[in-house]
Amino acid sequence: MATITLQGNEIHTNGELPAIGAQAPDFKLVDGELNDRSLADYKGKKKLLNIVPSLDTPVCATSTQKFNEAAKGRDDVVMLIIAADLPFAMSRFCTGEKLDNVIPLAMMRSRNFGKDYGVLITDGPLAGITARAVMVIDENDKVVYTEMVPEIAQEPDYKKALAAL
Repeated sequence: MATITLQGNEIHTNGELPAIGAQAPDFKLVDGELNDRSLADYKGKKKLLNIVPSLDTPVCATSTQKFNEAAKGRDDVVMLIIAADLPFAMSRFCTGEKLDNVIPLAMMRSRNFGKDYGVLITDGPLAGITARAVMVIDENDKVVYTEMVPEIAQEPDYKKALAAL
């Protein structure tokens, strides 16, 4: 269990992020067309997972915009934005913001992603959605970088995450 804060108040996740060097757990998430997506759909590419509580918050929106900008011209990388939001809302946000270098994925059908990646918040007002975290997974699905952001209202360390790509 990881301890994080929400506006200074302590809350917890169900576990820890996967270890550096570990095989990334497979997942089943939902894209904007309501298709199931798994890790295998991005085989052979480096993957940055921007795990956010909801795109309907300023910090989540900012991190998505920054990772979208960083993805320009990077054909070897996919930037996955993962949240508990509905896929319709995530797609509407990305379309409205003209974000076409990120792929929004929703935990609509299952919370297993949150559980398997150790980011499911277990208590407090945000229980049931994800903490803010960033992971980089290489083209062979090995975890090469992780960051559990200690305060949900804080942005992740973009420089470190992008350097890991």
